[in-house]
Amino acid sequence: MNTTVDLSTPGVPVVALDGELDASNYRALIALGQQLYADGARRLVLDMSALSYMASSGIVALHSLALVFGGHEPPDPEAGWQAIHEVSTDVAQGGPVDHLRLVSPGPAVARTLERTGLTGMLPVFESREAALAG
Repeated sequence: MNTTVDLSTPGVPVVALDGELDASNYRALIALGQQLYADGARRLVLDMSALSYMASSGIVALHSLALVFGGHEPPDPEAGWQAIHEVSTDVAQGGPVDHLRLVSPGPAVARTLERTGLTGMLPVFESREAALAG
C-alpha cells in the first residue's frame, strides 16, 4: 500500500491510501497516524478511493486511528484476536466519532466496513471536500 499525505488543510491531514491495507502494512498506517497526532493534528481524513482491499488488520488500523485521534492509546498490535475483540466491543458500545473520517471506499472495502459495523462508528463521505467541510 502507498500513502500520500496532504497537509494543505491546517490541522486536518488527508491521507490517501492506494493498494491493499493488510497485515504487511497496517502498523505503518497506525504509526503515521500517531506521528500526525503528535505533530498536532486532531482530526484525520482517510481517502480510501484507491484502496482495493482491506483485511481484518485494516479494521484494527482504523480502530486504532479512531482511538489515537480521540486521545487514547491504541491496542497492542501483537494482541492478535484481542485487538479484533476491542473493535467489536467499541463498535457495539460507541456511537459515531468525528475525529476520523473516511472518503469514498470502493465496493469491496465498503462491504468490509459495513459487515464489521464500522460504518456506524466512522463517518463516510463521498469526497475529500465534504469530509473536510463537515
